Amino acid sequence: MTAIHLIRHAKAKNRLEWSEPDELRPLTKRGRREASALAERLASEELAQLVSSPYLRCVQTLEPLAVAVDLPIETTELLAEGADGNGAVDLLLSLLGATPVACCTHGDVLFEVLGIVAEGGVHLDGPREAPVASAWILEVEGGRFVAARFVEQPPR
Repeated sequence: MTAIHLIRHAKAKNRLEWSEPDELRPLTKRGRREASALAERLASEELAQLVSSPYLRCVQTLEPLAVAVDLPIETTELLAEGADGNGAVDLLLSLLGATPVACCTHGDVLFEVLGIVAEGGVHLDGPREAPVASAWILEVEGGRFVAARFVEQPPR
């Protein structure tokens, strides 16, 4: 069985107050603390890969973890805001190996992925509308999701 840590990006600057392209909206100070706390929690997981939406707030969420585990952050539009949940699920299932992976995405994509996982008969142990900096651990066996466990936001 392999674990996929599907993370909703940490707290970003207010969308309504941001005048530049949304893809460039960075984390707040609180968001940077949340990202560091996520790195502390996941650093011992012996992760094989880090994959993120190309949006700055997602990449910044994984940066402390990338430093801690000495892995590059790969980006893909399949995890970008507004991406199709089916494409994201296909990506997640394609990342499987012998060791866990961590992926960072946006609330809308996470919600769609969880819907697809639930439609496949997996009980969701937590809220679909997960808060920022929270995560879901999706367990995969035999090329399909078999469990989904919610992990609260780290203390900030």
